[in-house]
Amino acid sequence: MVYVPPENTCDAHCHVWGPVARFPFQENRPFTPPERTKDDLAALYRRLGITRSVIVQAVVYGTDNAAMLDAIAHSGGRYRGIALIDDSFDEKALIKLHEGGIRGVRFGFVQHLGRRPDLGFFRRTVARIAPLGWHAQIHLDAGDLLELREELDKLTIPFVIDHMGRVDAAKGLEQAPFQALLEQVKRENCWVKVSGSDRVSAAGAPFTDAVPFARALIAAAPDRVVWGTDYPHSNPRHLIEDDAGLMELLPQMADEAGLRKLLVDNPARLYGFQS
Repeated sequence: MVYVPPENTCDAHCHVWGPVARFPFQENRPFTPPERTKDDLAALYRRLGITRSVIVQAVVYGTDNAAMLDAIAHSGGRYRGIALIDDSFDEKALIKLHEGGIRGVRFGFVQHLGRRPDLGFFRRTVARIAPLGWHAQIHLDAGDLLELREELDKLTIPFVIDHMGRVDAAKGLEQAPFQALLEQVKRENCWVKVSGSDRVSAAGAPFTDAVPFARALIAAAPDRVVWGTDYPHSNPRHLIEDDAGLMELLPQMADEAGLRKLLVDNPARLYGFQS
């Protein structure tokens, strides 16, 4: 049976790549993805019944957020974005990003993608985005949940942990990184993306071994969890044949009321969609 999501469902984590002729990738990039444009994204959403979206700036573009901003501008107010920035962005540039639909900055600590931000930049940027009401989006490896615990504890603005902390399902719910994540999510400013089931899964499709982790996070913070497809799936751990399969996991993660919070109410509040 095909899962039909509620009205105003939000995909809180996806990317756009291209058209490359208009939005070329930066030369110094960690990988080269296939072209997946805003039109490809819209077609996927029509098929899956998704209305709203949060596009996360792709590392292959660095701090050139143009492709993402273009997709947001053509969405009729249904898309928001998470930017990558550096110290060259002054206050005027940040305000322009806000006007373009940006609601947060992503910080990438994942080792294989390189370019981990130094903590000085991290702290400066967090202080600069606070007046805009933005949040910090944290992309890390499971072990970083332990390494960066003290730094995360210092955050006073909202922050969002990507992809269930990229924990390994094979290591179980009691593994130290996941327990650290459960401790973090008890804080009123910590959110988690219940996304990346394919990244968490050790068994592969249909990725059901990731479901207990999603359930635990939703139970721990039902008002501070959001969900995303992670389309188009850069550097996947397992092959994704169809994003509809990821949506079929949703009814296993929560009941109808919990799914409405996860898919509609929580992202509306975090990203500023009109209810």
